[in-house]
Amino acid sequence: MEKLRVVSVFGTRPEAIKMCPLVKELASRPEIESLCCVTAQHRQMLDSVLEVFEVKPDYDLDIMTPRQTLSTITSKCLLGMEEAIAALKPDMILVHGDTSTTFAGALAAFYHQVPVGHVEAGLRTYDKYSPYPEEMNRKLVTSIADLYFCPTVNNKNNLVKEGVENGIFVTGNTVIDALKTTVREDYVFATEELNRLPYNEKKVILVTCHRRENYGEPMRNIFLALRQIAETHRDVELVYPVHLSPVVREAADEYLRGAPRIHLIEPLPADEMHNLMARCYMVMTDSGGLQEEAPALGKPVLVMRRETERPEAIAAGTVKLAGVVQDDIVTMAERLICDGEAYKKMARAVNPYGDGNACRRIADAILWYFGRGEKPEDHQA
Repeated sequence: MEKLRVVSVFGTRPEAIKMCPLVKELASRPEIESLCCVTAQHRQMLDSVLEVFEVKPDYDLDIMTPRQTLSTITSKCLLGMEEAIAALKPDMILVHGDTSTTFAGALAAFYHQVPVGHVEAGLRTYDKYSPYPEEMNRKLVTSIADLYFCPTVNNKNNLVKEGVENGIFVTGNTVIDALKTTVREDYVFATEELNRLPYNEKKVILVTCHRRENYGEPMRNIFLALRQIAETHRDVELVYPVHLSPVVREAADEYLRGAPRIHLIEPLPADEMHNLMARCYMVMTDSGGLQEEAPALGKPVLVMRRETERPEAIAAGTVKLAGVVQDDIVTMAERLICDGEAYKKMARAVNPYGDGNACRRIADAILWYFGRGEKPEDHQA
């Protein structure tokens, strides 16, 4: 019997972190030929993850251009995927989450009548402009996909309410699988500044901020809040790996550059980011993935957005929604900095995103879909 050709398609750093463990799990199955197609929607940041996980793409669309728009990303991905599908001849295409690469990859697969598996399916805010464009991307992919790999039962319930009847699996999140391979107690950072941080003497706060819906006034408010926290609390050090987006970099330079106890550094490889997260005191972010990663490492998370598509983390108590108003962000951060009990309550909450076996469940589900294995049981949180 011929091997199934399963092509994993991704293009950004967060996607790569979550998909590389799955690429390797699929490759470990004798029934599957695991292939990888990258769009390089984020070239430099994507490549650093591929290097960490030792994944070599079988096809590289290399679409990134300076100050690219959503239209150019989507159209280049769609045209590039035409060539990739012709060359790789997949039996199934896997896409991840909610990026423009995700939508274009799924649409290209549909045009060629190739089944689609959606990894990290079912996340919703039900506001099509927040996060933008991610909310609409993932809803459109839901209409195309044949298999849905949901991190949580709540994600599954979202799909059921929308009328999806078949092919839904609760797997946990593949990012927990990734952490199992990257975080080590004896880790030494290649970024020397990170080795010098006083993790035991001060409260090191990891910051990320890059969302498009936060461009402008929200990002200004966030950065002013961060600056206020650093200036007020001498026992705090903020570390911010600044996203490569020119919009983000210009704002970070304007509001944060030169502030005391704020370290603006270059984006980090996945292993450096994960190990920094493991050693930090808490996380302040507008990212999606960090809401899943940090709780797995026992770190409280403040989400600097108006809403989150990860309500499970809020319900579990590992994440709190801080919004984008300066005073609100400062108040919530100061509570965790100054109130030991409030901090412990969040740090000790149970992470709802899985047990590190999501990739195994996804591989099993793919084999079941093609009639080559038993149907896997859903993950029970």
